[in-house]
Amino acid sequence: MLFPALSAVMLVLVTVAFALPIFLTENAAGMLEGVGSYVVAFLFYLVSYFVIFFCNSALVGAAMIRLRGGDPTVADGFRIAGSKVGTIFGYALIAATVGMVLRALQERAGFIGKIIIGLIGMAWNLATFLVVPVLVTEDVSPVDAVKRSMALLKKTWGEQVIGGFSLGAITGLATFLLILVFVPMIILAVSAGSPVLIGLVIGGFVLSLLLLSLVNATLSGIYTAALYRYAAEGDVSQGFEAGMVEGAFRPKD
Repeated sequence: MLFPALSAVMLVLVTVAFALPIFLTENAAGMLEGVGSYVVAFLFYLVSYFVIFFCNSALVGAAMIRLRGGDPTVADGFRIAGSKVGTIFGYALIAATVGMVLRALQERAGFIGKIIIGLIGMAWNLATFLVVPVLVTEDVSPVDAVKRSMALLKKTWGEQVIGGFSLGAITGLATFLLILVFVPMIILAVSAGSPVLIGLVIGGFVLSLLLLSLVNATLSGIYTAALYRYAAEGDVSQGFEAGMVEGAFRPKD
């Protein structure tokens, strides 16, 4: 599927282009005191989340078209995201606020408190797993999108956990294998004392990690779109076997 891959490329490039200056500024927040550091950190969260959610919306929007049998283009995905830019910004504002609150609490918590806050963060990520497809597909406010995602969570929580874990495990394993391959190569390049060779090996490692992140982003976008379609619309998307998707949704006893 060409467009989701292209959208994932743009997701990474745009995120780096827009978020890196804010990231550098956020690092300077350590030199600020009190409210100033939190303001800078909040802006970092807000800009980063907005760029990521906007690009993810374009990716999921294109995936929705493809899963319904259409043939999306890059313009189609970003047209969909552009039509939802206000709602996306609103959700980025909510996510940034939650992120800042959790960060502030974690800085003041002890060991047990950090674990509890980490679990709260995981619960938030799970509850908002389907927010992007909700924003793309439904005409709702950011707050209602979160509520809608939580409602769908009750129906899809098992599949969300299993699917998210599976994708994360595969990506983690692939990353580990890349480290096993490239770390010895980097050591050998450093031993050889060749700046050109060192640059080529490190460049190959970074490029491999980038390609891996693109594949993971594409698969995640397609997966969330297909999961949302069945949960909200009762339709099995093209490319997915009916038994595989329907088996993820069982009525409560």
